[in-house]
Amino acid sequence: MRPISLIPAAGVALLTSLAAHAETITVATVNNNDMIIMQGLTDEFEKAHPDIKLDWVVLEENVLRQRLTTDIATNGGQFDVMTIGTYEVPIWARQGWLTALDDLPKDYDEGDLLKPIRDGLSQKGKLYALPFYGESSMMYYRKDLFDKAGIQMTEQPTWKEVRGWADKLNDPDNGVYGICLRGKPGWGENMAFLSTLVNTYGGRWFDEKWHPEIDSPAWKEAVSFYVDMMKKDGPPGATSNGFNENQALFSSGKCGIWVDATSAAGRIFDPSESKVADELGFAPAPIAKTPKGSHWLWSWALAIPESSQSKDAAKTFITWATSKGYVDLVGEKKGWTSVPPGTRKSTYDNPKYQQAAPFADFVLKAIESADPTDPSIKPVPYTGVQYADIPEFQAIGTQVGQMIAAALAGQQTVDQALSAAQRSADRTMRQAGYYKD
Repeated sequence: MRPISLIPAAGVALLTSLAAHAETITVATVNNNDMIIMQGLTDEFEKAHPDIKLDWVVLEENVLRQRLTTDIATNGGQFDVMTIGTYEVPIWARQGWLTALDDLPKDYDEGDLLKPIRDGLSQKGKLYALPFYGESSMMYYRKDLFDKAGIQMTEQPTWKEVRGWADKLNDPDNGVYGICLRGKPGWGENMAFLSTLVNTYGGRWFDEKWHPEIDSPAWKEAVSFYVDMMKKDGPPGATSNGFNENQALFSSGKCGIWVDATSAAGRIFDPSESKVADELGFAPAPIAKTPKGSHWLWSWALAIPESSQSKDAAKTFITWATSKGYVDLVGEKKGWTSVPPGTRKSTYDNPKYQQAAPFADFVLKAIESADPTDPSIKPVPYTGVQYADIPEFQAIGTQVGQMIAAALAGQQTVDQALSAAQRSADRTMRQAGYYKD
């Protein structure tokens, strides 16, 4: 017996024709959990838009940045959608490399986007990327281990307190390390964290005349503190651990404390993803000498390069993937702790999200209180908490990250690492024409 089709023959023919002639767009993204979920919902998008097919390129963070920077700077045209962040968007927009997003559909509700996130993805008031998720940084800790060690969490932890707590919690014989922090080199990996540590110790990347200050006393104090603590209380092989690696370590119960992105909260508070979900506590990112710049502001966003030959199809996709409807789709299919955080007011007003995510209001406050225009106790000529918004920073930040990773690995001293980093950054800034003296 032949199956009964609920779609008229003409409709079947139309869908078959659309699928056969679908326009393929190539989407480059990072291998973080939220993006893996997005890739997993490809069928949902293609079902709603049978005239568009998605081709995914999913890469580790450092590799993604290298590939995208090379492609867009050379007008390569390999990608129709790029996953980039608050660092790249304004710089690339000024270069004319990104497509302006000034004619979004009304139902997208641009006014629902959180202002700090929206501002970070704009140039001269115009959006050039749509936020997929936004984040600040915070501290996660194991309440069971704190209770066992007799440690009481404070309202605003200091790094001095954290060091003492990490000492007490460190128990490598039983597979638990006092603290896990980023060690993998890269301007968006170890240096994203270390920039906030330097900020809160009173340091900055550049003085008001753009001279690097990487060998300053504040940098030496902050980096020495980090290296000493990680060597004593961190996991072995820390220079291989970035965001994803530390998230895996913490979720599997191997870290007492973890300071990193607020975007990890949904996953590590999910019992199906985390062995320690029932024992988790959270607190603000620690401070040292000043609260300024102690927690970052970032958004992973979807942008369309000017080199794309499929801009309309790309815009259809990025508006879908960053919409209220997409948030609802993920909430219903994957659970409300899995929705992309940090982008829309409506997410934080949603009772389902509030009930599922005890950290929701805390994360929202962290995002709204991070100030990229005032990241240091000293005046700075740049914008950015964990980066400086100049094209040269990508190379400088990566070089500094490599040198600090070498110090963490014991290949050189902190003084040697920072001295070499200072010379390298000074050379780069001179060659770029920021100063001549």
